Amino acid sequence: MDAARRETAPVSDVATLLRQASAEDHRATESRPFLTRLVEGSLSLDAYARYLGQLRWVYDALESRPCGDVDVFDARLRRRAAIESDLAALGVEDADASHPPLPATARYAAHLSALAGSPNRLDSTVRYLAHHYTRYLGDLSGGQAVAALVARHYGAAEHQLAFARFPELGPVVDAKRRYRERLNSIPLDETEVDELVREVRVAFAFNAAIFDELAA
Repeated sequence: MDAARRETAPVSDVATLLRQASAEDHRATESRPFLTRLVEGSLSLDAYARYLGQLRWVYDALESRPCGDVDVFDARLRRRAAIESDLAALGVEDADASHPPLPATARYAAHLSALAGSPNRLDSTVRYLAHHYTRYLGDLSGGQAVAALVARHYGAAEHQLAFARFPELGPVVDAKRRYRERLNSIPLDETEVDELVREVRVAFAFNAAIFDELAA
């Protein structure tokens, strides 16, 4: 961890540190042409379905790790079933055949599966946490805006947007606060925090690569 990051946020406030350390990566990912065009309304509802079709593989791998041993790994966050519901509502009858994993998606899913199944704490808790944070806190934040814009531009109905809905968690703003509090309660030493920051940047790179292949 460099000196600038140490001064910006103490290790006890890991959530703030992660947000600050990955801000540039976050901006680079959300400015990818596919996502930009999707939220501007220049694509289609089918493009959104293609996006969900790729996320389905990502969450299948991410959610292969059991919940319960760490508070932040809350089963109510899980998105695979919601994605399946949305794809069916969008007219996708066979998601495996209609939306096979792109090469970038397959690489990301393989990476997640390796972390989730590792007996090593640094992999299965710290590095895995980086992807959990990037995906689920992203769903509770920017994911809400994406869903609203998909509804506005393409006429997506509420039952086609379950991916962005977290009814079991209550108000989204409260769910995000609880997520950050639980993240900050995980005992992490400085070496683990350094690795967490590095892996969050890896997570953004994987997600950006999927957007790039969707655009292609």
